[in-house]
Amino acid sequence: MRMFLAILVCKLGRFVGKLVGKGSSMPGKFALKICPDILSRVQLPPHIIAVTGSNGKTSTVEMIAAILRADGKHVVYNEEGSNQIEGVTTLVLTHATLGGRVKADVLLLESDERYAKFSFRFFHPTEFVITNLYRDQLTRNGHPEWVYDAILPALHPDTELILNADDPLSSCFAQGHGKVKWFGLDKCAISVDAPTGVYHDGAYCPICHAPMTYDYVHYNHIGAYRCTSCGHAKPATDYTATAVDLDSGTLTIDGAVDIHLAFRSIYNVYNILAAYAACRECGVGAETARGVINNYILKNGRMQKFTLGQHHGTLLTSKHENSIAYDTNLRYVASTKADCVVLVIVDAVSRKYFTSETSWLWDIDFGQLAAPHVKKVLLSGRYCNDLAERFSFTDVKNWSVVPDIGEAAAQLAAEGGEDLYVVTCFSDRDKLLDLPAVQKEA
Repeated sequence: MRMFLAILVCKLGRFVGKLVGKGSSMPGKFALKICPDILSRVQLPPHIIAVTGSNGKTSTVEMIAAILRADGKHVVYNEEGSNQIEGVTTLVLTHATLGGRVKADVLLLESDERYAKFSFRFFHPTEFVITNLYRDQLTRNGHPEWVYDAILPALHPDTELILNADDPLSSCFAQGHGKVKWFGLDKCAISVDAPTGVYHDGAYCPICHAPMTYDYVHYNHIGAYRCTSCGHAKPATDYTATAVDLDSGTLTIDGAVDIHLAFRSIYNVYNILAAYAACRECGVGAETARGVINNYILKNGRMQKFTLGQHHGTLLTSKHENSIAYDTNLRYVASTKADCVVLVIVDAVSRKYFTSETSWLWDIDFGQLAAPHVKKVLLSGRYCNDLAERFSFTDVKNWSVVPDIGEAAAQLAAEGGEDLYVVTCFSDRDKLLDLPAVQKEA
């Protein structure tokens, strides 16, 4: 009876929530109050795929869903991104019958890295993708090794782990685990000899803390690492980017699967690899996967095309408090050839709590914007003066401060027609995109 009541309350709460534009977590919260072990009572699909990590969760999940659906599978996943246990419960019960059977072939879950152990207390994924672990949201997540310890209890011995071989920390999840598949990049055109960025999180081995060396690096500390003491090193990969050319927008997987990139970012390459690996492990053919992710354009708004005046704009989501997210998007801007202007917005550090902690700005390599084709940089939002202080320690000279986002947009609309890149977080993106002068592209 408690299970029936919990499912009924969740369904009703979800129905009402959709009417008012809210309710992806609250119905699950009520259901858990009624029946705390509800997730152990429902009948789940044969495949349960989980995705967690510091970056790339939402994009990877979206691509996995698209590939599996192209393969004819009925997929249920948390499209709204509610990735803690309340949101997972809402998703599961909304798609369950009143008798408790989830009507799907695959349950696909984006999982918050801190709360995965709660979501998977009563059931475990059949496949678990871990994209990466970076320094992220200092006030919430502390050190990456703390996040590692938070994820560890969520991993069941029967779950197949799908891990980033190029990340020295998240690769440690394979220790003592019998079922592991690896994805990663071979040395290619984008590789460099040593770690990049203003800090080096791969300087020491996460297992024994001895110095590590690198054969090559793809970005920051992600690449072919080797510990000089315990031997912790990049493993051989099962799903491999054997060639990457971001200038031409091409990616080759396993020497045979050629993919054109709609977004020429190293992040996109890793997200595609993770999604490809997960779907292949679920029995999807290589050609089916290639057909979906070839020139795939994300629907989640993490990259949005728009026009502002005569400017063709691209919004690049860079999660606040996550310096590597910023670095990769700044690297993308720096790699473009056409003249451009850049707008950097930091208006709210977080959607969920108030903090004025901006030390993470000093971890970002804003100096990458000191490129001849970057004609102007505008700094805007509540924390524009913190940005200005950070920029004063770079080689970028052509920057200015316009605190009001609307005023910055009006200034850009009134002059020039170069390409425009907006670097901000999803918490601030709509403060620009919802302005009357901005026309979003479908």
